[in-house]
Amino acid sequence: MSSRERTTVEQRRVLGLTSIGSVMVALDTLVVAAALTTIRQDLGASIEQLEWTVNAYSLSFAMLLVTAAAIGDRWGRRRMFAAGLVLFSVASIACALASSVPLLIAARAVQGVGAAAVMPMAMGLLGAAFPPERRGWAIGVFSGLTGLAVLGGPMIGGAVTQGLAWQWIFWINVPVGALAIPLVLRWIPESRGAARRLDPGGAALITLAVLGIVWGVVRGPAAGWNSSEVIGSFVLGGLLSLVFLAWERRAPQPMVPLTFFRSRAFSAGNAAGFFLTAALYGAVFFLAQFMQAAFGSGPLKAGLQLLPWTATLFLVAPVAGRLVDRIGERPLVVTGLALQAAGMFWIGQVGSGTVHYSELVLPLIVAGCGVSMAMPATQSAAIGALPRESVGIASGIYSMMRQLGGVVGVAVLAAVFAAAGGYESFTTGFTRALAVCGVLSLLGALAGLGIAMRRSATRPVARQELVEELR
Repeated sequence: MSSRERTTVEQRRVLGLTSIGSVMVALDTLVVAAALTTIRQDLGASIEQLEWTVNAYSLSFAMLLVTAAAIGDRWGRRRMFAAGLVLFSVASIACALASSVPLLIAARAVQGVGAAAVMPMAMGLLGAAFPPERRGWAIGVFSGLTGLAVLGGPMIGGAVTQGLAWQWIFWINVPVGALAIPLVLRWIPESRGAARRLDPGGAALITLAVLGIVWGVVRGPAAGWNSSEVIGSFVLGGLLSLVFLAWERRAPQPMVPLTFFRSRAFSAGNAAGFFLTAALYGAVFFLAQFMQAAFGSGPLKAGLQLLPWTATLFLVAPVAGRLVDRIGERPLVVTGLALQAAGMFWIGQVGSGTVHYSELVLPLIVAGCGVSMAMPATQSAAIGALPRESVGIASGIYSMMRQLGGVVGVAVLAAVFAAAGGYESFTTGFTRALAVCGVLSLLGALAGLGIAMRRSATRPVARQELVEELR
């Protein structure tokens, strides 16, 4: 009997509506990538402002994920999910109406707040709707659609920008949200997790710590890596990270329960997800621009040229989700990220000289198959390692680590690209940036080796052991 035939109507509704919310959130992560040139011309943006147009969204998204997960566990995941969709839709209107870059960046940050409420609630609702033996398949479908939205962002953004105007990349969220919100409230059953106190001190510390580190990376090429601004940012971010860890150890109900990381699968899954997303977001950020620079493609054509990469994600991720339930996560994480690394190195090497598009098709497919295999497996390893009542906070932590990976990946690759000469020496910068993507993917594969080899049947035992350990 197929997975679809064994899925109830209620489960299909939960999967469909949570996927819609996830697609909206994921699409807006990099939908502006193909529109950056137009935004720069219309609003007079600097290079740094363009980078913050991307990172303001990802940073506020990452920093509030765990807090939103905790609120959702207490207030109700369905209610929090719907509220996130409302805020995200309203912020999308503000983005479309922005008349200056600072207003656009501010609206993007508010969009990230809405996204922070949507994504962990989507994962929590999925975890509550599907039993452990079916969760891998559901996460595979969910991950395929989410990843397709991330990778399809530049193509959709390019098509809308070229056919209408860049403001419409935000307007399209509004009718989708207006249709989804009442259906969510009507069709998705409410679920809650274990009630926990909020940890505003921990949220503030980790937000400022990450902001300091990312600020240093973003400002490094312009201000100079030896400047007091950059060094001070790194030092402040590092010190606040240590204070955050000390705070969490002493907090009665911490934002990030450090005891969760006693689970090797949870720690390894989160680390692999961080590096996977760092490489993925960095590659998306530059590949659409490469297509335009190397082949003179318009925004839409550049997005279509990435289809060998994006289509594999949609096709392979659901299959990978089923394999997770049969063979475990580690083989898929390690093999998938190794393939992604190979694809990134290959693309960078091909792009270093005179290149024909046909030479890029096979490495794009290899990279796409790799991330398609690894993405659902990393999620399953991180979230499935904990007891069911901890799904909400586990999904929040995993989503936070993944978004932080995206912020760091874009910032690091942009710094490498700028150090190599930037747009005046695009080919050299692109080659080095893709090499860094390959290295990040390999680091993710190494992290995946920490996931224990185990069958689905052994998972309840592992979870019960963790419950006892956490007590």
